[in-house]
Amino acid sequence: MEKNGFPLDELDFAILSCLQKDGRMSFTVIAEKLNVSIGTIRTRVNKLIEEGTINIIGRVNPDKVGFRAYAHIAVFVRPATFKEKVAQKICKLPEVSFLAMTSGDYDLEVDVMCRDNNHLVEFVNEISKIEGVYQTKTTLYFKVYKYAQPDLNLLK
Repeated sequence: MEKNGFPLDELDFAILSCLQKDGRMSFTVIAEKLNVSIGTIRTRVNKLIEEGTINIIGRVNPDKVGFRAYAHIAVFVRPATFKEKVAQKICKLPEVSFLAMTSGDYDLEVDVMCRDNNHLVEFVNEISKIEGVYQTKTTLYFKVYKYAQPDLNLLK
């Protein structure tokens, strides 16, 4: 598998899998698990970070920190030539956790995390003011059953 000219091999995928399980896993532990040197792990991880393949962060559980309104918003854009401009504006908003251009009935799919329903209403009102936003449809997530990164084994 190749990303931006940097080929990923089996060792890269093994390192990524370790870090997906525990982003704080030490290079020493990863090296022991994969039977390679600590220097190799350090070099590979640094390269994966530099290439933008991995970004090591602390992911919080939205419900446990106080986000009570987690929603999906379908955004309809008119004229269609405004899709990119609308997406760039929405992308900058801190409530947005996911944003994608879609095929089908609507143009942009936005997932947001808001403090509460009032905050969500304010957010929807804010994006509705963006030039090119024709219509929105909001769906609240009552309960999230799975929130995860993709299983890298699916690429094998």
